[in-house]
Amino acid sequence: MAKKLQITLVRSLIGRPEDQRVTVRTLGLRKIRHTVEHQDSPAIRGMVNKVSHLVSVKEVEA
Repeated sequence: MAKKLQITLVRSLIGRPEDQRVTVRTLGLRKIRHTVEHQDSPAIRGMVNKVSHLVSVKEVEA
């Protein structure tokens, strides 16, 4: 089965650089504790790695 990533925004974007804000928006996250699911791919992993201090990630089975 294909894996999915469940990504939750846990820290505020206030005072963060613009590139981190754009990355979080691109992931589809809007508010703190907002959760989205994405297919596990290198592009998504790269975005999560860039903002890893702002989000929490869980792997779930699709």
